[in-house]
Amino acid sequence: MGEFSVMKEAMFYKQLEDKTVNCNLCSHHCSRIAESKRGICGVRENREGKLYSLVYGRVVACAVDPIEKKPLFNFLPGSRSYSIATVGCNFRCANCQNFDISQLPKERGIIVGQEMLPEEIVSEAKRNDCASIAYTYSEPTIFFEYAYDTAKLASKEGIKNVFVTNGYITEEALQEISPYLDAANIDLKSFSDDFYRKNCGARLQPVLDSIRLYKSLGIWTEITTLIIPSLNDSEEELRKIAEFIKEVGEETPWHITQFHPTYKLIDLTRTPVTILRKAREIGLEAGLKYVYEGNVLGENGENTYCHNCGKMLIHRFGYRILENKIKNSACSYCGAKIDGVHS
Repeated sequence: MGEFSVMKEAMFYKQLEDKTVNCNLCSHHCSRIAESKRGICGVRENREGKLYSLVYGRVVACAVDPIEKKPLFNFLPGSRSYSIATVGCNFRCANCQNFDISQLPKERGIIVGQEMLPEEIVSEAKRNDCASIAYTYSEPTIFFEYAYDTAKLASKEGIKNVFVTNGYITEEALQEISPYLDAANIDLKSFSDDFYRKNCGARLQPVLDSIRLYKSLGIWTEITTLIIPSLNDSEEELRKIAEFIKEVGEETPWHITQFHPTYKLIDLTRTPVTILRKAREIGLEAGLKYVYEGNVLGENGENTYCHNCGKMLIHRFGYRILENKIKNSACSYCGAKIDGVHS
């Protein structure tokens, strides 16, 4: 990898008569972006009436991760995923654990990264025996063109593609990449529009619409909710989230994860494990088949259980699988179908 200076013309934008542009990549729908100005994401810039991606081919982070780290528990469990990110994000979450890369273009106005073209990413994924490529760490929507070109190449090589996302993509953009996108973990950060406005600089409804669209397009979807004490941890809100997930599909896994103080929320405490356990109970009571507790080692909520007979099928410790009793996508005890994508 080396220095890289080529920009890529953006997809999903409209030129206006006064050389301003409207961007339709994400649900912010940034309008009338003026010459030399950027959208909310900080990585798409108007240059002489054309919108460009400033992060195409600029990797700021890459790693070989277990797919469980995404987290995806019902998608190729035990496999490895080649994970990449660029700088930038279309949210400004006060609790962002990767704020040093996600907020860099907005807070300091700079774009950093090392050259790594789509062909190289696919080659590295193959070399490292990765079953998938994950577009993660920051927000894949904002480096859409990069992810799109990489995903097309990966698909031809039999490598799956995964988005780890806030779900703020437009229908037009998601439809475009959907033939090459195999799975997604989508953050449903809260069921409160007020939370989304204050904590993320976004709105709730587009995320709900996006989750429904992912499901309707046949992309394997798992949902994550980071439970932040005092902000989104009420039983009422957790029940609303669980009921919504049940509505879009009872087979949709729900990951309820522990908050650690970070970025602008360092004065809050870690989420008590009792709250995570209660949230898992709420999810199961709502009729969800797979509810997981995250960021806490050794909890039974890390494991996959048969929704029919209740037997443990995948025994996990953190991101490691200690035992897998799923055979031919079915419970080896009672034969019930276990939803997801299993190797």
